[in-house]
Formats: sequence, C-alpha cells, structure tokens
Amino acid sequence: MKKHLGFWIAHFNVLVVCLVLLGAFSIQLIEHEIPCPLCILQRLAMMLCALGSTYVILQSRAGVLSLNDFAAGYGMSILGAVCGAAISTRQILIHIVPPDPGYGDPVLGLHLYTWALVVFMVVLIDSGLNLMFARELVSESPLEFNWPSKAIVGLMGAVILANTISIFCQEGLHWILPDDPTRYELFYDLGLFS
Repeated sequence: MKKHLGFWIAHFNVLVVCLVLLGAFSIQLIEHEIPCPLCILQRLAMMLCALGSTYVILQSRAGVLSLNDFAAGYGMSILGAVCGAAISTRQILIHIVPPDPGYGDPVLGLHLYTWALVVFMVVLIDSGLNLMFARELVSESPLEFNWPSKAIVGLMGAVILANTISIFCQEGLHWILPDDPTRYELFYDLGLFS
C-alpha cells in the first residue's frame, strides 16, 4: 500500500475538493444563495485543482504512474490554487470594509469566499508536499485503476456537469453575469417566469 501512496492521495484530494464544491452547490440550491461571478470563478479554480489530481488518477489507467505525470498533475493543481487564491483574496478585500456585511451568509463564521481561500492554501501546501516527496510517493510497480478510481473520476465529472448546468441557468442567454445575481436568467429568458 505504501508503494501506491501518491496514487491514493490523489483520490483523497479529488474527493475533498468535490465535497467542498458539493457543499457550495447545496448552499446555492437549499438556501437560494446564487453565486456571484467571483464565486463562480473560485469554483472553476477548485475544479482545476481537482483536475490535477484527477489527471494523476487517469494516467494510472496504463498501470503505472510516472514521475512526469505526477508532477504535471500537481503543477495543474498549483496553478488552479494560485488563481483561486487571487480571486478569493479579491473578493475578501471587496467586502472587508465595515459596514459591508459580505456576500451571502457566513458558514461557521466565515463567508464561502474566505473558506475558498483556506481550501486554496491547503491545496497549495498539499501539492507542494506531493511534489517534494514525489520520488517516494510514485512507484514503478503496476497500479489498479479499479472501482474507487472510477467512482472518484465519475464524481468529479458529475460535479463539473452540475456546475456547468447551474452556470448556464444562471447566465441564460446573456454574456455577462450581474455582480449581485438574484435569479436564474435562463428561466426568465425562456418566459418560464415573469
């Protein structure tokens, strides 16, 4: 098991980011908090972070995971985390001056964009550690791309699809999202609501 630790860490990384995205998605649907454009960009950056680890998992389908594949995957995660951290920081700075209440309701005392910054920092640390210990984490022995791998990759695909549909419903037939969205524009464009 230790020989394949890097392979299983990639699974854990994808699962955690998917759970964070599903949490944000559930707040959107259950509490009717429609994400602003910066929130959507943060979600896209999180998906890029998870796609780095997904790349590591998918490269193992051939049975081995090379050091180059491992580095490329975590490099992708680092790029996603840096972009996402910049976007999160921008949104935090927009709402930092009192009496601005922030965008959306806080979760455990912090707004979702602040939690997003925490997630991006954790991804940066995790990816950096994975790259530092890549030689120890990657083995040349065959890996099994079995049902847990398929389930994690499938979950990632479902999260991407759900967010794509949500963004399309939110934006409708318009090129630009409003800064403070209050409705799903597609339903109004199609005349389902007046």
